[in-house]
Amino acid sequence: MILQTKELTKTYKIGKLDVPALRGINIDVERGEFVAIMGPSGCGKSTLLHLLGGLLSPTTGSIHIDGEDLSKVTDAQRTDIRRRKIGFVFQRFNLFPTLTADGNLKLAEKIHTGNGNHSADRRREVLGLLKLEDKMKHKPLELSGGEQQRVALARAIINSPAIILADEPTGNLDSENSTIVLEMFKELNAKYQQTIIMITHNPEAAAVSSRVIRMRDGHVEDAQDRTE
Repeated sequence: MILQTKELTKTYKIGKLDVPALRGINIDVERGEFVAIMGPSGCGKSTLLHLLGGLLSPTTGSIHIDGEDLSKVTDAQRTDIRRRKIGFVFQRFNLFPTLTADGNLKLAEKIHTGNGNHSADRRREVLGLLKLEDKMKHKPLELSGGEQQRVALARAIINSPAIILADEPTGNLDSENSTIVLEMFKELNAKYQQTIIMITHNPEAAAVSSRVIRMRDGHVEDAQDRTE
């Protein structure tokens, strides 16, 4: 088990009101799974992803990632776990516009290791895996939306994270580029057993996963194994 939550809740304080976003979430994810989380807007799926990634702290309950309990650590320790264990891919690519594709990966290495001493061969290997070997020296504005998202995915995997968390990774892409990016996710999972948890509204995106978790009103409504 690479990820497990137990009775996970998140409640926001708005004035004098307590507004629950998550209500007792229990999920288990095995190493090497590709899980899609779906549900209507406001159901809590992005809040859940942010909790799993250590970007938010739960109100109650626990989150275990690769043997470490995120709910029982300091903010500094949570940041360290996030740096070591988790790769993020967001709807907005969040690339540094003044850096090349290679430079964005090198910065991610530096944040991870403190020195960025991974070889150029490793960055070339990862960009090649995502069909970007000829784009190493291109800056984001010189790339298509699909290419920028693939650079963002390369940045997420450059440090070999235990889990990739993807929040609507095809949300800003047209159908052609969405298909390309989803195939890259699928290949990473199938060929390298990369654990992936993806938030999506898109049934076509969810279709490449091995399991779909559906949420509604802060609850897990159902979890369907697509491999059966």
